[in-house]
Amino acid sequence: MPTALPSLLSSASTYAAGLATHDGEAHAATGFASYAWLLIAFPLLGTAVLLLGGRRTDRWGPVAATLLSWASFVVGLILFFVMFGQPSEDRAWSVHVYEWVTGGSFTADVNLLVDPLSLAFVLLITFVGSLIHVYSIGYMKHDPDRRRFFAYLNFFVASMLLLVLADNYLALYMGWEGVGLASWLLIGFWNMNPAYATAANKAFFANRVGDFGLSVAMFIMFFHFGSVNFADVNVGVAGLQGANQGFMTAMGLMLLLAACGKSAQFPLQSWLGDAMAGPTPVSALIHAATMVTAGVYLIVRSGTIFEASPTAQLIVAIVGAITLLFGAIVGCAKDDIKKALAASTMSQIGYMMLAAGLGPIGYAFAIFHLITHGFFKAGMFLGSGSVMHAMNDQVDMRRFGGLATVMKITWLTFGAGWLAIIGIPPFAGFWSKDKIIESAFVGEGWRPWVFGLAALIGAGITAFYMTRLFFMTFHGKRRWTEDVHPHESPATMTIPMIVLAIGSAFMGLILGPTGAFSTWLEPVTGAVEEHHPVIPVPVIIAVTLVFVLVGGGLAWMRYLRDDVPLTAPAGNQLTKAARLDLYQDHVNEALLMRPGIHLTRSLVFADGEGIDGAAGGLAAFIGGWAARMRKVQNGFVRSYALTMLAGIVAILGALWVIQ
Repeated sequence: MPTALPSLLSSASTYAAGLATHDGEAHAATGFASYAWLLIAFPLLGTAVLLLGGRRTDRWGPVAATLLSWASFVVGLILFFVMFGQPSEDRAWSVHVYEWVTGGSFTADVNLLVDPLSLAFVLLITFVGSLIHVYSIGYMKHDPDRRRFFAYLNFFVASMLLLVLADNYLALYMGWEGVGLASWLLIGFWNMNPAYATAANKAFFANRVGDFGLSVAMFIMFFHFGSVNFADVNVGVAGLQGANQGFMTAMGLMLLLAACGKSAQFPLQSWLGDAMAGPTPVSALIHAATMVTAGVYLIVRSGTIFEASPTAQLIVAIVGAITLLFGAIVGCAKDDIKKALAASTMSQIGYMMLAAGLGPIGYAFAIFHLITHGFFKAGMFLGSGSVMHAMNDQVDMRRFGGLATVMKITWLTFGAGWLAIIGIPPFAGFWSKDKIIESAFVGEGWRPWVFGLAALIGAGITAFYMTRLFFMTFHGKRRWTEDVHPHESPATMTIPMIVLAIGSAFMGLILGPTGAFSTWLEPVTGAVEEHHPVIPVPVIIAVTLVFVLVGGGLAWMRYLRDDVPLTAPAGNQLTKAARLDLYQDHVNEALLMRPGIHLTRSLVFADGEGIDGAAGGLAAFIGGWAARMRKVQNGFVRSYALTMLAGIVAILGALWVIQ
């Protein structure tokens, strides 16, 4: 058992006990905590009103949905300030909503767990999600089905809030499935285009694989602990004291499978690029505030399970390291601005998974980077939507260039996100991602070198492809088609972008140096242990900046100093592979789809020719024999007499043979 495990399990036990011990005191002191269910109820109300109200809500429905999303943010903000005034040991409130499943000794009530981790997600989901609602008012202004679009947005937010607020895995699973349904509805919103409908189905089926993992993990929990409540599972893990490593590893790997499906991590990441088929606000919501962040939440919330299984925890880190490089390489070859940003999300979530796989030294940094990423990635996705709005919905960056002169607000806000994601100080990404890189160099043996170098190389590649994207879109010669006349987007679109840009610029500076965010999460994730990387921290920071500057410099030489060709050059084998997502679809087809098709055809053949054939053959035999025997019953006495004579002769012959 790793040395960090006893302290973390002890913290989990104390935390679980605190839910019961301090619950009454917290409610008495706060009062408002009992209204936490409104966080989910407001956007759900919007969904119901817009879907059931029909065309009568067309004029005011989108605004109502936006206001209800902001109402959830206000409730979350009040809860944050109330909790901030409580001692750290009282920052965990269990809010009972209703009895859901009861059977024998098993109960699974719908209770909400309001603690620092869930509140951090609540504020991200509701604030960024509400800004996306505001942006959508302008972006979807002329869409005839925008009422339905806003209903789905509200449902997406409500499902994600249930996911992060649930106090047990079963209620979490309900939100988990709601998020999957909402993503399917929104990715395929323009399903009159067959390619978009296919993209939605691809995301849906890939997530079903992950959902299978979460289901199996819950079965294992219930079998061994008799409960799926977070507190009960944590106490049960604490009582194991290193025993039953096999089922702990199985549980951890199934949770990881679930996280890979929802957060588009290797090997279930192929759906994310195709998910760009949905309207751009959907892309921003999926990548910044909902969907892909759910897997990181699941791993961190289940930290005690992974701490009890070093094997599962190591695999989490390995998956994160592979994915951060995978996404970065793919992003270098994409000319579609949204698909390049999608590859970036895959890579950045990989950083978060790597940090979560490092255990207590990385949990807080994983969530910190998730929060900052929510701001700068949402800002860049909304910025890409602003560019598409100005360029007649074109997405090919080779047809952009020079937009900085005509779209100054979009250029400035997108630039803030660009500087944040590549990690230029003092922008947000510098404080969050660099902490992950620093933590990756902690440990013994091969791990710090493999994980640390993967994180460093990923930082350099990130600087290259994001600088490439920024220069190809906003700088250099204008490569516009004749039918476009770029212009700045309306205020409903630019104001959310400005707010997100401010967060991208200053959020890390406010929370990073002070350690305030790590302190806030400490009741859930435990204190960040003192650690000593194998390379001094100042050296890691300096080397990371060198990698970033080299990556950005190479992009400047290739995509700003030199002219960008209108047609992508053939490129080398790696470039060709990256354009095809490193052949992930081909791998999926070879390993899953084609064997599945052959298995299905074999089963159909066996069923048709074997089972149905045998049953049909037996029926035909009996029917044919009956038809022949029926001819014997012809009604003529002479035939019957002849038959009887033949029978007597046969009997006498048999007796003679026997004698």
